[in-house]
Amino acid sequence: MKEEARSIVDITDEDQEALLKRAMRNTLILGILSSMAVLIGSGWRSAAMLLTGTLISAASILEWQRLIRVINAKLNSQKTPTSAFAVVLFFVLRLTVFAGVIYGSLKCFQGSVVALLCGLGLAALTVGWEAVVLLRD
Repeated sequence: MKEEARSIVDITDEDQEALLKRAMRNTLILGILSSMAVLIGSGWRSAAMLLTGTLISAASILEWQRLIRVINAKLNSQKTPTSAFAVVLFFVLRLTVFAGVIYGSLKCFQGSVVALLCGLGLAALTVGWEAVVLLRD
């Protein structure tokens, strides 16, 4: 008999933390390995663009992890951390800073925009993969 997949309702806060940690690790590993391959195949400019996108993706996962902690504390009727305002402020600030980093990398590196988009998409890919793995276990 085949077991049913795990329900999304059964996921604990610890499961979410572990999922995001694994996703960040996998994002960095995939991004660095991909950057090395692009460096060999297309040159340093496109590799730098891919690495920039990868670092932004990894930092985005870190910010989402912090934001999820605050949201989970509120949903579980726990005391909201005193740093909740700072987390939300840094989330918005991060969006602004990373927009500047993307613009700067496009102007300075002049590499492939596709490489940058691939690096930026790594976070969605790894988080989605880890969520599927978590739900299947």
